[in-house]
Amino acid sequence: MKAAIVTALGQGFTAADVHLADPIGREVLVGVRASGLCHTDLTFSHNDMGVPTPMLLGHEISGVVERVGPDVTDVAVGDHVVGCLVQYCGKCPECLSGHIYRCRHPEATLRTADQGPRLAIDGTPVTQVFGLGGFAQQALVHEAQLVRIPDEIPFPQAALLGCGVVTGAGSVINTAATKPGDAIVVVGAGGVGLNAISGGIVAGAATVIAVDINPGKLELAKRCGATHTVDSTKVDPVQAVLAITGRGADAVFDFVGIPAVTEQALAMTADGGGLYLIGLVDPTVQFPLSPLALIMSQKRIQGVNMGSTTPRHDIPMYANLYLEGRFNLDDLVSKTISLDEVDQGYAALAEPDIARVVITSF
Repeated sequence: MKAAIVTALGQGFTAADVHLADPIGREVLVGVRASGLCHTDLTFSHNDMGVPTPMLLGHEISGVVERVGPDVTDVAVGDHVVGCLVQYCGKCPECLSGHIYRCRHPEATLRTADQGPRLAIDGTPVTQVFGLGGFAQQALVHEAQLVRIPDEIPFPQAALLGCGVVTGAGSVINTAATKPGDAIVVVGAGGVGLNAISGGIVAGAATVIAVDINPGKLELAKRCGATHTVDSTKVDPVQAVLAITGRGADAVFDFVGIPAVTEQALAMTADGGGLYLIGLVDPTVQFPLSPLALIMSQKRIQGVNMGSTTPRHDIPMYANLYLEGRFNLDDLVSKTISLDEVDQGYAALAEPDIARVVITSF
């Protein structure tokens, strides 16, 4: 099959013919119809994250089930499915307590060494990052990472459900447990932050403030339901948020991950409120904290992984909300590309009016 792989860190994506094994056990062969470009994959392609090359990235996928392994029970040939990078065993204490996004044995969704690789080029194994590998014509995935969706949802919009949507909206709905009447701030109105805005509306937040440096992104934020927007190149964003809320926000979501921005986000947080860290630009980044200030203000800081999502509950929920016209996915699909244009697609994400780029031609 055709794929866009990373052969060396920092060298972009290269077209290759990759051999795909037959499905065994609980594996499902999916014909990929759409694959979103997420910054996380770009980070893996440029930085040493402990993943050997060659590697196949792409974790926002949607498609149609083409074949199933002998032990598959949850999906059938012809089903429309979405892939999710939450890998879980279903048996460890974290899984059994409902926290599958903290699973202690995510490797349970992968093959063991004696089963042979799912992917290979001329006999050399290709790392299937997050167990998905969606920058390709097909994906061989453990059924635990797949969720059935209604056939009515377009594939490009559906692809975003497995990462950008559950991460952004989930951080607001699941992790922060936003309540009706709350005031929230979304710092960074990119592809994931826009979903946090939509999540705030679904949760009933009375005030949803989007902070960004690009007017185009702020316009997209308004279309997703933001009640206020703040251009941080023109005003002090902390003072602007305090002026709007009077006391700071109940929850602030940082989708940027730059220390100076994170410090501002903490300053926007009301006493007793929470700062939620989702975005990350540099894996080695740090920012200073004053324990005394946290004690006195009773603010909390929490890292968020995948929006604390339970995919088989949350993805169908967001899919139905979309079909009911209550969750904006259409404005997230800003540009569609072909499989051989991944590098150009990532370059396009820097444009102010681009939320998400999706591969639709394979």
